[in-house]
Amino acid sequence: MIKFLDLHKINERYRDKLDSRIKEILDSGWYLQGKQNEEFSKHFAEFCGTKYALGVANGLDALNLIIKAYGFGPGDEIIVPANTYIATILAISENGCTPVLIEPDINTYNINPRLIEEKITPRTKAIMVVHLYGQAVQMQEIWNLAKKYNLKVIEDAAQAHGAEYQGHRTGNLGDAAGFSFYPGKNLGAMGDAGAVTTNDEALYNKIKAIANYGSDRKYHHIYKGTNSRLDELQAGILDVKLQYLEDDNNKRQEIAKYYREHIKNPLITLPQTNDEKSHVWHVFVIRVKERERFQQYLTDNGIQTVIHYPTAPHKQEAYKEYSALSLPITEQIHREVISLPISPVMTSEEVETVVRIVNEFI
Repeated sequence: MIKFLDLHKINERYRDKLDSRIKEILDSGWYLQGKQNEEFSKHFAEFCGTKYALGVANGLDALNLIIKAYGFGPGDEIIVPANTYIATILAISENGCTPVLIEPDINTYNINPRLIEEKITPRTKAIMVVHLYGQAVQMQEIWNLAKKYNLKVIEDAAQAHGAEYQGHRTGNLGDAAGFSFYPGKNLGAMGDAGAVTTNDEALYNKIKAIANYGSDRKYHHIYKGTNSRLDELQAGILDVKLQYLEDDNNKRQEIAKYYREHIKNPLITLPQTNDEKSHVWHVFVIRVKERERFQQYLTDNGIQTVIHYPTAPHKQEAYKEYSALSLPITEQIHREVISLPISPVMTSEEVETVVRIVNEFI
C-alpha cells in the first residue's frame, strides 16, 4: 500500500536531532513558556518574514485569539470562503461573529475576490482568507478591498507554511495569521500545536496575554483570557523540523509537477496554480465525478487517498442555519475532490505508480 502520508517515515529522518532536543527539554525541567518557545517563535517569525510569532495550543485557537484580540463579537461580520475546513468558521462563530460565506474560484479553490465586495456591509470587520490545500491566495484584490472599506485581513495559513505571494510568505500577507502544526501539516508537531504571526506589536502583546489567562505578568490579569500555550516539547520538535521545511516543500513541489505533467486521464481535473512558489502542496487535490468508484479503484490497487473535505461547512449539522444557502461551486468541490498521496518521503517509484494507476482508471 502506498500510504497517503507516512508520518513515522517523515519524522524518522530527524530521529537523532529530535531525541537530542527532547532530552534537552526533559533535562531542563522547564516545560512551558521557556527557551524552546522563545527559539521557535523567533525562528518561525524569521521564516514567515514577520516581526512576531507566538506559539499557541492549536490552529483553531490561533484564529480564535486573533478575532478575540481585535474585539470582534456579536453583530460583527467576517467574510470567509465557503469551502474551507470547518475550523476557520468555528473561530468566527466562537466569538459570536457572523461568518459571511463566499464561493471559491473553481480553478484554485481559494476565495474568489470578485465576489467579496457585494457582501461587504457596515457590519463587516474583516476578510479571513484561507490558503487552501497549500496555495497562497492572490492577495492584491483582497488588500485593495481591505483598504477601501477599512477592514482587517486575517490569514488562515494552517495548510500553507512557506507558500509565497509577490515575494512574501503566508503569515505575512495580512494583519495577522493563524497556523496549525497538526502532525500531518507540512510543518507538523507530534500533537496539537499552532501559532499566530503578525507585525502589529500591540496585537501581539494582547494575544500573548489573552492566551495566558489574560495575564501580562504573573497573577496580574488585564483580560478575560484563556489557556492556549505551546508546550516546550512541541516547540522544540517544531524548531528542529523547521530547519527542513524548505527542502520538504521543494520535494512536494517536484512531486506535484510530475503529477501535473504526467496524469493524462480525461476523467481527472488537475489542480491549477499561479506560479511554482505560490503552492506548497499540503495536499494534491484532484476532482473526479465518480469519486467513490475512483477511490475504491485506487484502494484496490494499493493507493491510499483522503477526501478534503466530503461535506461543505454549510451542509454540516453544526451550521444547519446555513443549509438553505445556494453555493453550487462549493458543493461541487466537496462532492468531487479527492487527495492523492504526496509527501517528502515518497519514492520516485511510488509517484510513478500513482500516475500509472490513475491514468488506467476508466
